[in-house]
Amino acid sequence: MTKWKLPPKAKVFEALSALADGRVRIIGPTSAEVVSSSHDKTYSVVWSKDLSQITSNDNASYWQGYYGYPIIAVLLSLKKIDFNENIAKQLSGVPWKEINSRFKRDYDRAVNHVLEQLDVQGGNRADIIQEVDRIFDQLSHLNLERAQQYNLNPAIRAKKIIR
Repeated sequence: MTKWKLPPKAKVFEALSALADGRVRIIGPTSAEVVSSSHDKTYSVVWSKDLSQITSNDNASYWQGYYGYPIIAVLLSLKKIDFNENIAKQLSGVPWKEINSRFKRDYDRAVNHVLEQLDVQGGNRADIIQEVDRIFDQLSHLNLERAQQYNLNPAIRAKKIIR
């Protein structure tokens, strides 16, 4: 089986935001849904019973082969990766899709912009970066396999939310 590649660290920031916003919902013993920051898509995440395999239909996971933020958010939610909830709360409400589009998917610039905004609001940039590094280190040691099931094109599988 194929192992997951490590994502850009920005995906950890996005995952923490999803948790802080309450956009992660465990819907079964081996499945979850994660709502996008723009609230217009819901991604499915499924895993094996022993959590040795996991997959998602978000674009990063499907096309790039690295852990997308929905997978990371679920791993955090399942306590497979330890995290500081107070740090996650600082990332609540970040419109990642909008910011990533504004910075033309330059994730480092997008994260820097968010951190600058948090500095102005009294957030602690150093603490946030340290926590993201700690989470990334844990993610790098998981060595999970890409699950074969649920391997459909994200454009087909992502559920559109109709308002």
